Amino acid sequence: MQKTTVGLIGYGLGGAVFHAPLINAISELRLAAVVTSRRAQVEHDLRGVRVAASVTELLADPSIDLVVVASPSPNHFENARAALQAGKHVVVDKPFAASVKEADELIALAESRGRSLSVFQNRRWDNDFLTVRKCIAEESLGRVYHYEAHFDRFRPLLKGGWREEPAKGAGLLYDLGSHLIDQALQLFGSPRAVTADIIPQRDVSITGDYFHLILDYGPRRAILHAANLVREPGPHFLIHGDAGSFLKYGMDSQEEALKAGLRPGQPGYGEDVSANYGRLTALDGTRSVIPTLRGCYQEYYAGIAAHLQKGTPIPVNAADSRDGLIVIEAAARSAVERRTIAIV
Repeated sequence: MQKTTVGLIGYGLGGAVFHAPLINAISELRLAAVVTSRRAQVEHDLRGVRVAASVTELLADPSIDLVVVASPSPNHFENARAALQAGKHVVVDKPFAASVKEADELIALAESRGRSLSVFQNRRWDNDFLTVRKCIAEESLGRVYHYEAHFDRFRPLLKGGWREEPAKGAGLLYDLGSHLIDQALQLFGSPRAVTADIIPQRDVSITGDYFHLILDYGPRRAILHAANLVREPGPHFLIHGDAGSFLKYGMDSQEEALKAGLRPGQPGYGEDVSANYGRLTALDGTRSVIPTLRGCYQEYYAGIAAHLQKGTPIPVNAADSRDGLIVIEAAARSAVERRTIAIV
């Protein structure tokens, strides 16, 4: 079978920990080249993969079918646009772009060039989110009225890098908010309105490192929260419906597994520890343990390969991530104006 040849832009955390290992986990894909200043790291990690000196050099290679943009977020738009103009299919890491306007331009450009455009919303394949989605789809909780998702951690000191600099697409809302918003939209669709509180909490922060969003779904509320000063996190998911409640502690294990060198398909990859399995309380008070489904980030790239080679639906439509940017922009406006913003 002929493989789809992939070029990767960026070899920081996203490129090295997520994209390169996940691309290499799919037999129908071949990672051929990486644009990065970290030549020694690529030569150590990826035997036989070429290091391109520039984005221009990578895009000039006619053998590259698919370009994955894993550069810092402020560069997503420019790199994705250049790749589409060069006639490549494109995957962009989240956040898709720094604005809805940029997203619209990329979507229109992909359509005009007849190229596929997708966004790496990998946390649709988190083990805990897959479990939550299954419980809701099976109506184990009845009709959901309260959905709460937290992404809390304890990082009192800045790590540095683009995420904590005052640049477009930076800050916690674009970073972790892109994940939490995408998950909520996958479950419930676009909200009617958003009310947001976004602030820098750490003394040295110059971008928002805390957010609390309330998404209005009529009688349902979706609360999305992230912070960097939480030493003892509460539930990652807290969901109440008219037939029961579901609580789930702990985060998906795949990021830490990939950092540690574990790869998809190896024993333990994507699995949850039993102590963190979700607890469901039924109407009669009966409590049951819900084993966590196995996480599978590699399914995103399996879907990309099937889409490009067999014409199956793309695993993440760029329009979905555009909808997430609409919520992000409304949330940012809500925090500044201290009021609820309708989603048009």
